[in-house]
Amino acid sequence: MNLELKDKVVLVAAASRGLGKAAALEFSREGAQVAMCARGEAVHETAREISSATGMDTLGIQADLTHPEEIRRLVRTTLERFGRLDVLIVNGGGPPPGGFLDLTVNDWRKAAELTLFSAIELCYAVVPHMVGQGDGSIVAVQSYTVRQPADNLVLSNSLRMAVQGLMKSLAIELGPRGIRVNSINPYWTWTERVEELIDDRARRSNGTRESEAAKLAAAAPLGRFGEVEEFGRTIAWLASPAASYIHGQSLLFDGGAVRSGV
Repeated sequence: MNLELKDKVVLVAAASRGLGKAAALEFSREGAQVAMCARGEAVHETAREISSATGMDTLGIQADLTHPEEIRRLVRTTLERFGRLDVLIVNGGGPPPGGFLDLTVNDWRKAAELTLFSAIELCYAVVPHMVGQGDGSIVAVQSYTVRQPADNLVLSNSLRMAVQGLMKSLAIELGPRGIRVNSINPYWTWTERVEELIDDRARRSNGTRESEAAKLAAAAPLGRFGEVEEFGRTIAWLASPAASYIHGQSLLFDGGAVRSGV
């Protein structure tokens, strides 16, 4: 399928590794010009790696999404380099694990800056440009936990639902202006963060990484975790003109793990 992404400009947040990197790589494979950010210097090497693999122009920008001024600089730099912005991938990693009584109010504030306010600031920085263009596509990377909360992830369970509310509201408001807004909600997909979360589960249960991973895989009817390459292909399609009538949706990328029918 032709996703019609050739020469589109895509900004992928938190893309030096994991799901963000998988998204940036797939957009570049589809012929898009990609700007990508991350907090650390590794984003520059990741951008060079993707550009070398695909032959497309890829820009790495070091930016901390918990600082609004750095988000504005990120978007400004992308526009200066490419002249427009067609796709925004809202992605900020996930807050740390923990139960409610294990955490403090300050933990909530920090998590809100990372997960919720970074999404808000990215949209405020990008949406006016998309409105001026008369088109655009926004996809937020969230989690299956917006449908089925996970144990010991109270910060993620709560704040990702707030981002979902933001995306649905933006879909209603921006659809008439030609801007599609969706989210994608992955189940356990092999990334460095998932390994860290599984190790945390293993410590709490006195188990092993392998035993905990096997339990989670068994909970999905497909009997396995997602792969980052599968995620990259799915998010590229969802954000692309090939999915032009998909709007205001919360797409599960979960191998059937979420049992709710709504």
